[in-house]
Amino acid sequence: MAVVKGATRPRILVVNPGSSSLKISYFDGEAVRARWNDPSHQIPDVDAVAYRFVHGGSRFRGVTPIDDDVLEELQALRPLAPLHQGQALEMVRRFRALVPKAGHYACFDTAFHATLPAAAATYALPKELIERYGIRRFGFHGFSHSWAARRAREFDPRLRRIVTCHLGSGASLAAVHDGTSVDTTMGFTPLEGLVMATRSGDIDPGLLLWLASREPELADLLEHRSGLAGLAGTSDMREVLARDDEDARLALAVYTHRLRKGIAAMAASMGGIDACVFTGGVGENAPQVRDLALSGLEFLGLLLDRRRNTSAVPDAEIHRPDSPARIAVVAAREDEEIARHVGEFLRGEVVAGAVC
Repeated sequence: MAVVKGATRPRILVVNPGSSSLKISYFDGEAVRARWNDPSHQIPDVDAVAYRFVHGGSRFRGVTPIDDDVLEELQALRPLAPLHQGQALEMVRRFRALVPKAGHYACFDTAFHATLPAAAATYALPKELIERYGIRRFGFHGFSHSWAARRAREFDPRLRRIVTCHLGSGASLAAVHDGTSVDTTMGFTPLEGLVMATRSGDIDPGLLLWLASREPELADLLEHRSGLAGLAGTSDMREVLARDDEDARLALAVYTHRLRKGIAAMAASMGGIDACVFTGGVGENAPQVRDLALSGLEFLGLLLDRRRNTSAVPDAEIHRPDSPARIAVVAAREDEEIARHVGEFLRGEVVAGAVC
């Protein structure tokens, strides 16, 4: 049977399908006991299974118990996040069969950004189209941004204006003011914003209209054959950094130019910056990317200590002692953030669908 609300220490299995990975974690309360990647791994006794969904659309804004009607609505959102949504739905089908007596809950990356003010969430399109199709900037990587901002405040509880940089296969920035998302780089889909491993990021809409009549597989081109892969022939930032050819140098320059510009834009949305936090596979493991991204942002008070940056092992701070703003590298822990949200829901601290 499903978990009864009011449980104080539920055993939670977190299933986190990414665009290129699968991560499974087991929590006793909010303490992680085990992590693995193989879905055939033996499952311990659990009270709840929580699934990370990239896209919740306008309908889903918090922890949501899964039933057949919810699955049908999530299936309808699949075209908006094709690299992720299908994998998450498949995991639900698999684990509902494997753990039929547990409660099953959907958690949404978009929920963290449901707080975006209208100025940041609205596209300049005809009002009737916005209302007819529910168009808005949703934002993604919400659990990662939420965790990174929360971890930064553990370094210094006084931090209020934090730019979080989730840099992995997918990449996005968020402006987090007093724990609340007020701006982000991804929009209606995860294609908007930064250059990514295989995704283009921002593209002139006029160019897309021009390409649409010439490239029949435009969606595949933008999702799977662009970004680093399109410019350098590889989606792996480690390979880009290891090479010294013209294509690799250009790909890195385009990537970090867009990243640097985005950090400044997020700071502008908050009227300044108290901390910049890097997380995700690239954010945690590529000091050269962090260095290039912050080069030129000294005017914002971001003074990088290059020695600390080069040797940093997450979680660590990497700013100079005289830096007005803090800079940190934080290990991504989306699973812990998801377990926290589901735990709060099961304890009755939030209602179904509420923004966590």
